[in-house]
Amino acid sequence: MATRTTAAPSATDSLLIVGAENAGVLTQIADASSPSLDDAAARLRDARRVFVLGAGRSGLALRMTAMRLMHLGLDVHVVGETTTPAICNGDVLLVASGSGTTAAIVRAAGTAAAAGADIIAMTTAPESPLAELSQVTVVIPAAQKQDHDGQHSAQYAGSLFEQAVLSAGDAIFHTLWKASGATAEELWLRHANLE
Repeated sequence: MATRTTAAPSATDSLLIVGAENAGVLTQIADASSPSLDDAAARLRDARRVFVLGAGRSGLALRMTAMRLMHLGLDVHVVGETTTPAICNGDVLLVASGSGTTAAIVRAAGTAAAAGADIIAMTTAPESPLAELSQVTVVIPAAQKQDHDGQHSAQYAGSLFEQAVLSAGDAIFHTLWKASGATAEELWLRHANLE
């Protein structure tokens, strides 16, 4: 892979670049979680393998992040797919749960921790069971799916959280990509061609 020397943006810079559409909440994420975003990027970069897991729409957002990480050349697996291997020491589990209490997500994080893997969690709840299991917690200041009072977001249910998970994932990718020095053309060679 060809390399070039450019100053890589921080994850905070990247978050604001890729997330202009939701600038208000993304600025809050950047302010609250800058070290967490940079730490998440570093752990993903150094991971032996990356596993992603989320339920529902959060899971769909993380699948998009998994694809981008694969474009970088990382060994990435979506939990639940038939070809996903066992997680172990040296691996990273990237998870998202607005409440931080989604039973299947917390259970999987516990299994990953017991196997020696690091956990990166995206959540609205920094005091949650999921956050307690995580080495890196990216706190997203958005409504949980059962918050219906409109205080955190005018959008329905967890929409803002799910959008922010996607933007944060893209910001982490952008940071890793720029630091790698790889060109867009080099990444494109890994794009699916069995379509």
